[in-house]
Amino acid sequence: MAVHWGSLLAVFLVSLGAAVAVVALVATALWGISARAVTADAAAPRLSRRMGAAVAAVSLTAAALVVLFGFWVIIVR
Repeated sequence: MAVHWGSLLAVFLVSLGAAVAVVALVATALWGISARAVTADAAAPRLSRRMGAAVAAVSLTAAALVVLFGFWVIIVR
């Protein structure tokens, strides 16, 4: 039995990159959703409510596409 180290390294790096991308996209979506929260302090939000919702929607859609692409690669290939 031989281990193909090059292939193993490629799989590791791609899965690590995909995991980091999904976490970053979900974190960005949470940041966008937080712009919609009403706060009592005097600090103005960095994003408008609409822009926060748009950022959250785009980020969650991108994260879902990354996950669905991973499923496609696993199932179809």
